[in-house]
Amino acid sequence: MENKKTCLYDKHVALGALISPFGGFDMPIQYSSIIEEHNAVRQHCGVFDVSHMGEVTVKGKDAEKFVNYIFTNDVTDAPIGKIYYGMMCYENGGTVDDMLVYKMGEQHFFLVPNAANVDKDWAWIQENAKGFDVELENLSEQYGELAIQGPEAEVVVEEVLGIPCKELVFYTCKTLELNGGEVIISRTGYTGEDGFEIYGSHDFIREQWDKLMASGRCLPCGLGCRDTLRFEVGLPLYGDELSADITPVMAGLSMFVKLDKENFIGKEALAAQKAEGPKQRVIGIELKDKAIPRHGYAVLFEGEKVGEVTTGYNSISTGKSVCMALVDTAHAKLGTEVAVQIRKKVFPGVIVKKKFYDKHYKK
Repeated sequence: MENKKTCLYDKHVALGALISPFGGFDMPIQYSSIIEEHNAVRQHCGVFDVSHMGEVTVKGKDAEKFVNYIFTNDVTDAPIGKIYYGMMCYENGGTVDDMLVYKMGEQHFFLVPNAANVDKDWAWIQENAKGFDVELENLSEQYGELAIQGPEAEVVVEEVLGIPCKELVFYTCKTLELNGGEVIISRTGYTGEDGFEIYGSHDFIREQWDKLMASGRCLPCGLGCRDTLRFEVGLPLYGDELSADITPVMAGLSMFVKLDKENFIGKEALAAQKAEGPKQRVIGIELKDKAIPRHGYAVLFEGEKVGEVTTGYNSISTGKSVCMALVDTAHAKLGTEVAVQIRKKVFPGVIVKKKFYDKHYKK
């Protein structure tokens, strides 16, 4: 089956981007270099095509009740414009997906699942809607999306795109009528820096991309640095730090699991796991060497395998070789000396917090 293409695909090709498959799409991995793009976001401003992400709306009398039933976070009485991060879980606590939920109106929520999971998530959402008075729509094909990220993002959005955004606080959004269509802008991102995500029609997103590129005030960024940026600040990637086998509790994301709200899918399993403590946890490891630990490499304690690497890099912002890994809880304490097997060699390391670099959000 041929990969899908976003509305900006031809623009990436024209810029000479390295294109590679990701989540069922042909996506730009890098334009200049991952390091240059990563540093642009940390220091100035970078722009990502994230049109591959999914968009699903939930409307109707039971919208809030239904979202609370399928989502681990609590959207009860949420103010309009508020955004929540959380997960959808299976009955056994395993993760269907992690996503953002936007409260758009009194009986209207906007869900943003991961690109690779859109079809699975859409089926899951529909399957669990029986008995709820809701109207569901999968609008993933209709929206394009840009992420404008970095300390200069606010000024770039206001001055280059002419979209007022400075009044938005972190994890809030608003809707605007622009060019005859509805546009959503939120103060969100996946980089650990201040930034915005803009959802609109394909034509609108193409126009904004052209304005941003013509301005010379931001760098086009690929999914390569999107990964290095999110990784450094300890943000999970579905398929690595969260999966059908890795629950939010194991991933250290219990703060997004509201066990005090009424029933939601996976609640019992997650409550039990939280009470007993999970058998494995996602932790950080800093290697004493420059070797790079990759996904799937074994983590060893006194020569025995106790886990494996989920994501690893030589961190661009800190220069250290670090990774996140899923390890047995018995060996997951901060300061524990472990090792990572990289091909035939074993490199010593120590367990550290999985946030390797501090986030710089605008509060």
